[in-house]
Amino acid sequence: MPILQTLNKGRVPVHIWTGDTESTALNQLVNVSQMPFIHHHVAAMPDVHAGIGATVGSVIPTRGAIVPAAVGVDIGCGMNAIRLSLTASELPDSLRMLRNRIEQAIPVGFGMHDRDPVKRSTIVPLAKRLDQILGKHPAIAKMQRKRPYDIWIRQLASLGGGNHFIELCLDENEAVWVMLHSGSRGIGNVIGRYFINLARKDMGDQLGRLPDRDLAYFTEGAQHFDDYVEAVAWAQDYAMINRREMMQQILDALALQLPPFSITKEAINCHHNYVVREHHFGADVYVTRKGAIRAGEGELGIIPGSMGAKSYIVRGKGSEASFCSCSHGAGRRMSRTKAKRQFNRADLESQTRGVECRKDKGVIDEIPGAYKDIDQVMANQSDLVEVVHTLKQVLCVKG
Repeated sequence: MPILQTLNKGRVPVHIWTGDTESTALNQLVNVSQMPFIHHHVAAMPDVHAGIGATVGSVIPTRGAIVPAAVGVDIGCGMNAIRLSLTASELPDSLRMLRNRIEQAIPVGFGMHDRDPVKRSTIVPLAKRLDQILGKHPAIAKMQRKRPYDIWIRQLASLGGGNHFIELCLDENEAVWVMLHSGSRGIGNVIGRYFINLARKDMGDQLGRLPDRDLAYFTEGAQHFDDYVEAVAWAQDYAMINRREMMQQILDALALQLPPFSITKEAINCHHNYVVREHHFGADVYVTRKGAIRAGEGELGIIPGSMGAKSYIVRGKGSEASFCSCSHGAGRRMSRTKAKRQFNRADLESQTRGVECRKDKGVIDEIPGAYKDIDQVMANQSDLVEVVHTLKQVLCVKG
C-alpha cells in the first residue's frame, strides 16, 4: 500500500504509511520536518507512535547534522533471528523447562552475568575503542554505576527489560525459529543520555529556538560531532555483538533440552534504532532510523508483533520513498501506564493463550492489546517489503 498521508506544515513534507497516527506523533513529525538540515522529506512507517523528541517509526535523513535524541538511548536496538533444523513435532509437549533454561542462561532487566560471558578476543577490541571515547568524555563512565567496565562487559549476551524479548517461534512450515530483541544495554543508554545533554549544552541560546528541545543537534565540523559519531558507532557495534553472543548462549541452553539441531542459512541481525551514512535523492546523508529497519532491495529483515501475535521475516523492495526502510514492529497504540490501567492478568492470560510466557502483572504493559494490529501494519507497507516467512511464537521470555 502506498503513502496514506502527507503533512506539508514544515520545511519538507512528511510521508506517512498509515492513516492512524496520534496527534502527539503528528506534532513531533511536523517539528522534525521544520529542522533546516532535513533532506528531501521525512518518512513515517505504519507502526509510528510518539517518542521522545522524534517519533518512533520515523526515518530522518539529515545533511551535515545529527539529532542524538532521534537515535535515542537504546542505541543499536534491534532483532536477531535464526531458523533451526527442528520442526514443531520435535519440541516437548510442555515448554516450561525450555523457558526455564533460557531464563537461567540469559540475564534480564538490569541483570548481568556473574563472570565475563564472551571471549577476550571479542572484549579487547571493544575496550580499546571505548577507552578512546572515555578519554575524551570521562563523564560517561561516571554516569554508570560502580565498576563501569565490569557492567558493559558482563551485560554482553543479556536481554534488558521493557519490550525486549526472546522467543521460540514456528513458521508456516512448522520450522522452529529463535528470535530475540535487544540493544546496547546500560552502556548504550548512558552514551545516549550523555550526548543528548551535551547537544543541548552546545546549542546554548539557540536551544530555545527549536520546536522541541529534544531536537538539539550536532553539526558537522562542530566540537563534538565526530565524538558522537564515534560513540554511536561503538554502541551500535556493541548491540550487534550483544545479540550475536546472546543468541549463541540461547542455542547452548536449548541444546541441553532438545534433539540435536543445526542452524540454517537464514540468519538475520539488524538494527532498528541507529544512524548510518547512505545516499538518497542525490545526496550523501545521515539516515536516522528511530524504530525502523533498513529494507533495501533483497535485504532480509525482521518485523515482530506483540507477545501474542504473529511476526514476519521480510525481504525489502528498496523503496526510495521510505529511504529503503520499513517498520520495526507493530508499534504501541497505548502507553504502558494506560495498558496497566485498562488490562488485568485475566486479559493477559487470554491474549497469550498457547504461548509459554510470564502471565503476571509485571508484564501487563506488554500485553498484545497495547499494540497495533500487526496484520494492518503489514498491509500498510506492502510496497516496502514482501513477506518471506510468517512466525507465531510458542515461547516468550520477557525482560
